[in-house]
Amino acid sequence: MSMSDEGTGLRARLIEAGVDLVAKEGANALSLREIARRAGVSHGAPRRYFPTHLALLSAIARRGFAELAERATAAVGDGGASPRAQLASLGRVYLDFALDNRGMYELMFRHDLLESNRLGLRDTSLPLFGVLVDLVARARPGADARAVAGSLWANLHGIAQLWGWGSLQLATGAVDFAPLLGTALDAHLGPEDQ
Repeated sequence: MSMSDEGTGLRARLIEAGVDLVAKEGANALSLREIARRAGVSHGAPRRYFPTHLALLSAIARRGFAELAERATAAVGDGGASPRAQLASLGRVYLDFALDNRGMYELMFRHDLLESNRLGLRDTSLPLFGVLVDLVARARPGADARAVAGSLWANLHGIAQLWGWGSLQLATGAVDFAPLLGTALDAHLGPEDQ
C-alpha cells in the first residue's frame, strides 16, 4: 500500500493506535489484540491489513523513522553550516528523539523488523545513515566515512540508552548529555580546532 493509503480507514486507525500505545506504554505493549482494542475493532481485524504482527510493528516503526527523518532534515538545514556543526545538530536531534520517544526508538531499531525489511524499513532508515556518512566524509576527508559514521552512530545509540537508564548521569555527574555528544564528536572527528 502507498503512504496515502495509510491516511485513510481502518489501516490508519490501527497504525495510530499502535503509535499511541508505544508512546504511552513502550514497545513491549504492542500486541495485536491491544492495538485492535484501542482502535475499537475485533482482535482479528488487523489481519486484513497486516498479515503478521511483524508487518503491523513495521508500519508503526515506519512512522518513527519518518518523524526522525523530518527532524534530521531540519537539523542539517540548508547545508550552510560546517559539516561538524551539522553533525552536532543532528546528534542532538537524534538523542532528543531517542529520549523523548523511548518506546518508538526501541521499536525502530529492533533487529527483526530491520532484517525482515517489512514495508521497506531499510528504505527509510538507510537514507538517514547516508546523511551521517556524507557529513562525516565532509568533516573528516580521507577517513573511511562509513566506518566512522557507524562508530559515531553506535556511540550516539549508547549515549541514548545509558542516559535513558540514568547510568551516565550517575557515572559522570552530568546533568545534560551535550558534553557527552561533544566528546563523541571529538573522538570520531578529532578535536574541533583542527
